[in-house]
This record gives sequence, C-alpha cells and structure tokens, in this order.
Amino acid sequence: MQVVVLNGANLDVLARRDPAVYGGISLSELETRIYEWASELGCHVRCRQTNHEGEYIDWCHDALDWADGVVVNPGAWTHYSYAIRDALELFQVPIVEVHLSDIEEREEWRRSSVIADLAAKRVLGKGPDGYREALGFIVQQVGAAP
Repeated sequence: MQVVVLNGANLDVLARRDPAVYGGISLSELETRIYEWASELGCHVRCRQTNHEGEYIDWCHDALDWADGVVVNPGAWTHYSYAIRDALELFQVPIVEVHLSDIEEREEWRRSSVIADLAAKRVLGKGPDGYREALGFIVQQVGAAP
C-alpha cells in the first residue's frame, strides 16, 4: 500500500513556528515519525513539502498513478486554493486532511477549508499524532476495500 503525504506552505519552517500551536517539532522530525508509523502500519509513504502551489499540484497529479491514499496538509492553501482542490478532486482513493492545530478554533479566516468536502476524514488539532491517525485510517479503509 502506497500513501503520499503532501505538506504545503511554511511547513518547512515548522520548528520556528509557535510551539504552542504547532508542537515544536521540525519537518524532518515529523517526517521521521511518519515513516516509522507507516512501517508499523504496514504501508509505504512518500513525504513531500513545498512552498510552491504549482509544484504541490504537480505532485497530486503524479500520485494519481500510484497512491492508494493521500494525506494532505496544504497549510494556508487549505483556506483558498481552488487549484489544489481541483487537483485533489481527481483522486479515487481516500484523502485525509490533517492540520497540526485545530483550525476551527483559530482565527476566522482559518476556519474555512476548500478541501473539507473531499476528505474521507479530517484530523484537526492533534499535533504530529494526527498524521498517525490519518495513516491508520487509510490503512483501514484501503485494507477493507474488496
């Protein structure tokens, strides 16, 4: 089982962001945990991060041909990028939207997600562990498929 984890804008500087909101972990540390969790769950992941919206979309298009599940944290693009939404809409596999913080409890502008209706599951405000929950959900969904 192949899962792509797509992280968006500003997640490359995660360790520099407010630890009370984002958990005080670096992207490298987060990705290490994701790879460990994937191994425990019996799936393979490819983690990617970019600050370039077009590149994010290209990665979505690429994963259409091989991913059995998709974990997305587009960062701020969550709230307004219909281009990313259109790219995600092409998937016929489970998509899980993950945010380290609970975006529904933050500033008004963060409470809107243009991708929420595409997600089979949303994991909000669980810090890095939200990615583990997302992977577990995908493994359960894909493993349960006929």
